[in-house]
Amino acid sequence: MLVLSCDGKGIVMRADALRAATAKAAADSTTKLGARLSKGEKRNRKRMATVAAVYDLTPVPRTPADVLPDAAGDPIPAPTAKSKWLTASVLDDAATVVTKMFDEADRRDPDHARAWVALVDGNNHQIDRINAEARKRGVTVTVVVDFVHVLEYLWRAAWSFFDEGDPAAEAWVRDKVREVLAGHATRVAAAIRRKATYHRLAPARRVNADAAATYLVNKAPYLYYQGALAKGWPIATGVIEGACRHLVKDRMDITGARWSLNGAEAVLQLRAVHSNGDFDNYWRYHLAQEQRRNHQQRYADNLIPQAA
Repeated sequence: MLVLSCDGKGIVMRADALRAATAKAAADSTTKLGARLSKGEKRNRKRMATVAAVYDLTPVPRTPADVLPDAAGDPIPAPTAKSKWLTASVLDDAATVVTKMFDEADRRDPDHARAWVALVDGNNHQIDRINAEARKRGVTVTVVVDFVHVLEYLWRAAWSFFDEGDPAAEAWVRDKVREVLAGHATRVAAAIRRKATYHRLAPARRVNADAAATYLVNKAPYLYYQGALAKGWPIATGVIEGACRHLVKDRMDITGARWSLNGAEAVLQLRAVHSNGDFDNYWRYHLAQEQRRNHQQRYADNLIPQAA
């Protein structure tokens, strides 16, 4: 099978490299210090880099109990990614990066004979672009929202009902997670809302419970966990999360860095080429092009007769 995945990671940019809306927000804000940005002030200084991955995977069928075993058991390892390909861009928009991702998937499976699964973190724009590109190419792609994001929402909801650190919260989350894994996300959402209403939680106390319920309802079409596990598909975005870390964060998020648009794009492209194992081929191509530009072309231009 083929797995496609995409995500985004913000990079702190120079003022002239920000997108128009972000640049306006930055111009309208005030800074506390003259020499550096204080905590929270990076919000309007970032430009989103879109990262995409395509990889092969041998399915490993599992059950919800395998993913979330009892205390005495160990979870069955998730399927392992193979032949991973990455790309990233701070210059191209999400639609362009998604197109590149599908180009790589088409290269690997031109007849669309394999199962294609797209793993995302729930970003609606990314889901829309993936579905649009799939329709355009006539390929069936099953979109699955990252299970870990669902788990985080349920944990935040738990603290609406339990005191911080209460062991009963863990049992509640485990019960709800198993229901979601079994394909009952909307049922869990309804149960969360009923519980919040029954306990007459104040609006401020129930805000995370309502957020979790809304997320489960909105993303229900993509919480295809029971079928994905039965078919041996992955349900978490660990590969693309790791790619965002080592392609973007480890190099681009160093203290005090402010990137130009061209500089950030060049570094991202080089890091992707290196991660894909293509750097040696790229470097030979680069040297050949440099030889052509600096020597062969100049020599040819000198041989052109000058007009009288």
